[in-house]
Formats: sequence, C-alpha cells, structure tokens
Amino acid sequence: MRVLFAAAAIAASIAMTSAASAHSERTLTGAAIGGGVGAVVAGPPGAIVGGAIGAYVGGPRLHGHKHCYWRHHRKHCYWH
Repeated sequence: MRVLFAAAAIAASIAMTSAASAHSERTLTGAAIGGGVGAVVAGPPGAIVGGAIGAYVGGPRLHGHKHCYWRHHRKHCYWH
C-alpha cells in the first residue's frame, strides 16, 4: 500500500511540475498552497487532491510591481 501511495504521489508531483512549468507561476503557487492545506486537513490523500485543485484554480500572483500615489493627503498603493 505504501509503495502504491508513493508511486501515485511521485506521478502526481511530476505531472503538476510539468504543467506548472508550461503555465505561469500562479499554477505552481496554487498547487503548493492547495497541497499544504490538503495535507493539513485530510493527510496524504488530501495533499494530492488539494495540489491538483490548487494547480487548476491557481494561486496568488507573486511578482509584479507596486504602484503608489498620493490622494487627499493619503498614500494609496496597488500591485500592477
């Protein structure tokens, strides 16, 4: 049983990694966040399912630049 689970985990991670490299960084971060949350909630099967769902949905955008401006004596910033 452990060998089957290990083989499934390796196959899923390879599939997610190749899919993530073909897409943007949002896929990779979504898979990592989903896998971590799934592992906490449901253990190893949850990590696989959470990683797959996270890769499909996508995660937050990690790069970009911050744009700030002043309006009415207050500083406003957003990521662009």
